[in-house]
Amino acid sequence: QVQLVESGGGSVQAGDSLRLACTTSGGTFWSYTMGWFRQAPGKEREFVAVINWNGGTYNTDSVKGRFTISRDSAKNTVYLQMNSLKPEDTAVYYCAASRMLTGPRVRRQSDYTNWGQGTQVTVSS
Repeated sequence: QVQLVESGGGSVQAGDSLRLACTTSGGTFWSYTMGWFRQAPGKEREFVAVINWNGGTYNTDSVKGRFTISRDSAKNTVYLQMNSLKPEDTAVYYCAASRMLTGPRVRRQSDYTNWGQGTQVTVSS
């Protein structure tokens, strides 16, 4: 079983940038699908971005052009670079992992088997 620890959240102003990191342990990192989800107060948790076990990436429409997901296999870490942040990006951001998800499953939170504790991102106007 893989363990996940998020870091890098904080409080910023609209237009600023943050880079979140998710460090993994206890699994074969390169074989995992790694996703970022977020949950705003009073709302359901939603998909943000994914980097698949084969290196492919996908971002949800609301963050395309602003967020970039990447990984450093040597450090067993996945990153979410968030630029041009907006107040509506305010949420708790969660890192999630599962084995080799494909197609629509990479955006489906119920298919992920391991989750981090979350890191708070607050964007003020």
